[in-house]
Amino acid sequence: MWREFRDFAVRGSVIDLAVGLVLGAAFTAIVNSLVNDLLMPPVGLLLGGIDVSEFFITIKGGSYPTLAAAKTAGAVTINYGLFVNAVIKFVIVAFAVFLLVKQINRLRLNLAPADTAPTKTEALLTEIRDLLKNSPAPAPAPAPEPSRRASVRK
Repeated sequence: MWREFRDFAVRGSVIDLAVGLVLGAAFTAIVNSLVNDLLMPPVGLLLGGIDVSEFFITIKGGSYPTLAAAKTAGAVTINYGLFVNAVIKFVIVAFAVFLLVKQINRLRLNLAPADTAPTKTEALLTEIRDLLKNSPAPAPAPAPEPSRRASVRK
């Protein structure tokens, strides 16, 4: 069992997955900083100097000036500002992954081997096709004569 696990763990795809996971975690930190530190402050400024992540609705527990105050008081809140931030982060990550996959697919197409020599079967089929194309067309078969039926008159 240990040997099977070791073989599984050192297989290339598992190592690739681990590397992708680590890079994804690092990329998440970059996207979080991009959204929280670069994108949302100008949006908040356009909205009158408000921090979008502070947008919330108190369901139970009174009225509070900030989300932190509401959480400290134990109020039940709907934090739609944090949700907006999460949606923006998702869109950025999804777009980045889209661009990455698009570039990888483009590289795969460019790295595809050039025209390879045809297989034996393909060569034989090509030869048969060429022979049929160059051979004279057979004479058309004579058309069948119309049947002569005796018409029955009443």
